Amino acid sequence: MKEYKSFTLLSDELEGQCPMKHVFKNEELHGENISPQLSWVNAPEGTESFALTVYDPDAPTGSGWWHWIIFDIPAETTSLESDAGNLRKKIAPAMSIQSLNDYLTHGYGGPCPPKGDKPHRYIFTIHALNTRSIGLSKDANPALVGFVLNQYTIAKASLITYFGRK
Repeated sequence: MKEYKSFTLLSDELEGQCPMKHVFKNEELHGENISPQLSWVNAPEGTESFALTVYDPDAPTGSGWWHWIIFDIPAETTSLESDAGNLRKKIAPAMSIQSLNDYLTHGYGGPCPPKGDKPHRYIFTIHALNTRSIGLSKDANPALVGFVLNQYTIAKASLITYFGRK
């Protein structure tokens, strides 16, 4: 395995183009809506917890689209299993909180750009935080979570995948 010298986010499942396994599932789009496996290495000294965000800055909303926000991930955690964003399966780390996304659901909501739009960027970001808890509930909206994360983030690492549909 390659040795990484800095805080780095990795995935055995994400590629340049988002696999259908991770794409949203609805009447038009036949993805599986499974959150990808993710892991991270070399968290900075002083890390007390982590948060993961998945954001689409290309969504035609004027403010992007939040697909997944999970925070208060314990500091000893170094990975999220595939489908950890499915709350019914209860495989996310104990004590972590999956707050509202822009689908107005808790947990993972996969890529779903408008039909005919250019491919969108889906930015997966792990935040190393200098607090055990950011003090928000599962019903906190994405803007509030982002604001609070910025107060506690000491380092972050990202992966980008793309998805578009004709």
